[in-house]
Amino acid sequence: MSRIGNAPVVMPEKVEITLTAGEIQVKGPLGTLTQRISPQVKVEKVDNQVKFKAANNSRQAGAMSGTLRALVANMVAGVTKGFEKKLTLVGVGYRAQAQGEKLNLTLGYSHPIVHPMPKGIKVETPTQTEILIKGTDRQLVGQVAAEVRAYRSPEPYKGKGVRYAGEQVVLKETKKK
Repeated sequence: MSRIGNAPVVMPEKVEITLTAGEIQVKGPLGTLTQRISPQVKVEKVDNQVKFKAANNSRQAGAMSGTLRALVANMVAGVTKGFEKKLTLVGVGYRAQAQGEKLNLTLGYSHPIVHPMPKGIKVETPTQTEILIKGTDRQLVGQVAAEVRAYRSPEPYKGKGVRYAGEQVVLKETKKK
């Protein structure tokens, strides 16, 4: 049985949670997020808390209750504070520029890369070598950051490429004659 699923999600004052048939909606100051509810999980709203219980004693139902509880907790955090991922560019001539809903990248290829941002994601470039991806949906922020990183992931010999902030790249030693 999931122990995470047993802990209730506490709703802050500005957050409103609506339960409908098969769906949970979280509305807050930064926006609205929705999530489908698995039929293996029973969700109930009590005062300013949301509780999750497995519908039966199966292992999968227990796992789904913990998963759904974590997703809803992330939704509550997203509509109150939001999420952000910071990327850094390492390499001579590597630079990024945010233009509205697009991110222009120069990563050493013969052509510039234009990455369109999905709805609900904002991108900023405080400097030419830093990218800040912000949004309310934790999964979407992480996915966009992973897509941008995949254009030129850090290579193992010089460490050049797009990194997450604070990421340690283990450099390999070059081949000796």
